Amino acid sequence: MARWEPDAQGRLVVAALELFAERGYDQTTVADVAERAGVTERTFFRYFTDKREVLFAAGHVWEDQIIAGIEDAGLTLAPLDVVVAGLIAGASLLDERRAFALRRATVLAATPSLQERELLKMTKLAEAITLTLGKRGVADFDAQLAAETGVAAFRVAFARWIADASGDLSLSEHIAEAASALRALAGGKN
Repeated sequence: MARWEPDAQGRLVVAALELFAERGYDQTTVADVAERAGVTERTFFRYFTDKREVLFAAGHVWEDQIIAGIEDAGLTLAPLDVVVAGLIAGASLLDERRAFALRRATVLAATPSLQERELLKMTKLAEAITLTLGKRGVADFDAQLAAETGVAAFRVAFARWIADASGDLSLSEHIAEAASALRALAGGKN
């Protein structure tokens, strides 16, 4: 093991994702991840509280980008359109990391405890969106409904993006498609 190499955190994320994909999440230990990354377990715990957090630690950056997109959205937009604008703003981060997102999604799909954690992350995202809409003057009921609907549309769009082997459409485009389909389901214009 080298005495010091740059980007230990990034190497830990890559090592963990590789091992989770190869061996399975439950069969991979923190020691395995640290060894693959060329660091000590102590170094691992400087960056992450546990091995699960390797897959979720960057979620706050994504959420912050979504919230910023909501805050920057036009004041004349309907609440759901504001949420969609925020989700599209956050999608650029995932579009840039498509390979990572694909591999992460595969690991999550194979591990029920990680699926549960992902659902919790989506619930917290909906809560953050609801609060942000409230700060924009949207009534509580409307804010919650727009947030929950937007997150549901995001989940469907994300699943389609992951399943799209060709990668022809960006996640942003999948989100826009889902929003258009929602409007059509509600009897509105596409």
